[in-house]
Amino acid sequence: MASVTAPVGRRERNKQVKLERITAAARELFAEHGVDDVTTQQIAEKADIGAGTLFLYAKTKGELLLLVQNSAYADALDEGRAAAASLPDALDAVMAIVRPVVHCNRIQIDNGRTYLRELVFGDPEEPHHRDALTLTLQTEEAIAAVLRRDDRVGERDAATLARIVSAIMFVTMAATVNITRTVDELVQEISDQVRVLLPC
Repeated sequence: MASVTAPVGRRERNKQVKLERITAAARELFAEHGVDDVTTQQIAEKADIGAGTLFLYAKTKGELLLLVQNSAYADALDEGRAAAASLPDALDAVMAIVRPVVHCNRIQIDNGRTYLRELVFGDPEEPHHRDALTLTLQTEEAIAAVLRRDDRVGERDAATLARIVSAIMFVTMAATVNITRTVDELVQEISDQVRVLLPC
């Protein structure tokens, strides 16, 4: 017997529409001005809602940034997984996962660096922060899956190596000394570090 899902009520539909408007407004303003130069009031006005309503969806500007960036990160991770699937070389496949994530993070450098700061220091109980942490774990799982293709790399070692690769990626993206570096330069730096970790 097929299961029947209950139709979504008007209240839930209205909440979803408001969330989509908030996300679109925040995405546009953050991309144009950077997270530091945008106020929550500007986002509320652009989304055509009250400031109080905005805070029902995200308590801080940092949470709004997480909401916006998480969507882009998820798309980047999907792109990386797809690219890695057809690459037999472990380093190439790992970097195929890493590259779109780095690119996504560097579209607006200040926003990307703020996103990483929120990811590390934000409230893990906040839903958008929890989603960001989940994306980080999914990135590590994708990298570990690539590493497990090598019979010499066991389950536990693959998970540990993936965690190290993830740390290298995030520190490289967040480092102040790398602010002016291009995506290609960052990817090369990450690749140079990851290469020494992988079995020859």
